Amino acid sequence: MGVDAVIFDWGGTLTAWHDVDFHEESLALAEAVVGAHGGLDVAASRLHEAGARVWGWSRDHQRSATVADLFDEAGLEHDPALLSAYYDFWAPHTLTDPEVGPLFEALRARGVRVGVLSNTIWPRAWHRGFFERDGVDHLIDGDVYTSEIPWTKPSAQAFHAAMDAVGATDPARCVYVGDRLYDDVWGAQAAGMRAIHVPHSTIPPDQRGHTEGVPDAVVHRIGEVADVVARWT
Repeated sequence: MGVDAVIFDWGGTLTAWHDVDFHEESLALAEAVVGAHGGLDVAASRLHEAGARVWGWSRDHQRSATVADLFDEAGLEHDPALLSAYYDFWAPHTLTDPEVGPLFEALRARGVRVGVLSNTIWPRAWHRGFFERDGVDHLIDGDVYTSEIPWTKPSAQAFHAAMDAVGATDPARCVYVGDRLYDDVWGAQAAGMRAIHVPHSTIPPDQRGHTEGVPDAVVHRIGEVADVVARWT
């Protein structure tokens, strides 16, 4: 069976995995709160707790969310124009792996479409901005961010939305590449795709799902995906 499209996870797959201080993240996020009672630390604590609940929606119910939902869940009003501290906190973790550009070019040279499907609360504009900054945006045939659809991985509907974005119709001729055995491997295979695992991320226990899939292939550098796809085509 050939390959029509390869669709990639984003964080920990197209970017390097970094351990993150979620307390510091919550403090940066709290900078956007308007009229917080109790000060920055109280707002940050409420946002941290809300973040755990919101990501639980994804893990347990494949329900998507946005940054606005996070503030709503925390019971806090925010001004989107004040999210710069939060954006700046994450910016060092958003750098595209240097092997991604050559990989995307190699896949497209074979006639294979390139897609992205990311579980994220961030808006499309942020993700597209990262790809533009790193010079790979023109190599992506279609991209889906769960902040703009009702579902998250591992829902098959999320994977099918990504297939639609790249113009693919047969999941058996699509490959998904990701760093998580539940969301990415098990989810993609349940949707009818083959799955490639990039096993270098330390997934927090509370983000792991009920099942771990067995990947069709494992790569230890993202550039190795080209060789796997070459064998499958």
